[in-house]
Amino acid sequence: MRVIVPDYYKEFSCIADRCRHSCCIGWEIDVDRSTAKKYASLNEGYGLEIQKSITKRGVPHFKLKKDDRCPHLNEKGLCKIILNLGEGYLCHICREHPRFYNYTSLGKEVGLGLSCEEACRIILSSDNYESFVEIGEICDDEETVEAPEFDATVHRKTIFDILKDRSIPYSQRLQKISEAYGVSPVVIPDETWISTLDSLEYLNNSHKAIFACYSSEINDCKELENYLERALAYFIFRHCSNTEDSGEFRVALGFSLFCEKLLASLCRNTKNFEEICDMARIISEELEYSEDNTEAIKTEFYFC
Repeated sequence: MRVIVPDYYKEFSCIADRCRHSCCIGWEIDVDRSTAKKYASLNEGYGLEIQKSITKRGVPHFKLKKDDRCPHLNEKGLCKIILNLGEGYLCHICREHPRFYNYTSLGKEVGLGLSCEEACRIILSSDNYESFVEIGEICDDEETVEAPEFDATVHRKTIFDILKDRSIPYSQRLQKISEAYGVSPVVIPDETWISTLDSLEYLNNSHKAIFACYSSEINDCKELENYLERALAYFIFRHCSNTEDSGEFRVALGFSLFCEKLLASLCRNTKNFEEICDMARIISEELEYSEDNTEAIKTEFYFC
């Protein structure tokens, strides 16, 4: 099976202690079964510290400190597991974040999640989002790719071709995409969206107030258009690529278009790239990384 990544993927590497929004803070980190066994076999040194840090109630996970920091994050923002034992002793989620995987007709596609500060910077800086490269092949017995009746990657390319057509204004490109697939967040009243956003469960409750500024009337964003275009392309890549039929694709596209509109609402008063990245990161961590929140947004598109 081919392994395929966006062209910008090769630019990514973890910035560790230089990260302002560490993925080792605020997230409950599960320990997968195979890594838990590896930790259990460590009978000396830092291995004992790892064993003491894991709670076995429910799914095994690291017990966060009072400030919601991973117990293995040192004062400099570096991972003590890596420092003491090497990257080979990271659990699956720490080793893979912020990567995600889609199995498509093209192969196993690997992407970078927008919730990661460095990945966000790269994604919103990269204009070649439609370009994918093969980085190797793997033998994957658990996942097989058959020729699908509905090939989402074909529709993804159609949308990316529209997005890249700079001969027409950005707002018209969005309208063209919406009309082609019969879906748009604009047809749902702003009051409904604000109510839906208010009902979500947030990692950071202050973000609820930020999202309350949602408006479908944000159309004149010349300084933001390139960033919005790249963000939309990312959401489509992540959420539409492995859909299995036209209805699922339509709903995933609706979710993607809504995230773009929410980002436009949050960034309407700024031209600062760092602030734009921060808003995109917040949308990703609050919506994408919660299955319940993602589904709550998608539900609005099922019957409209």
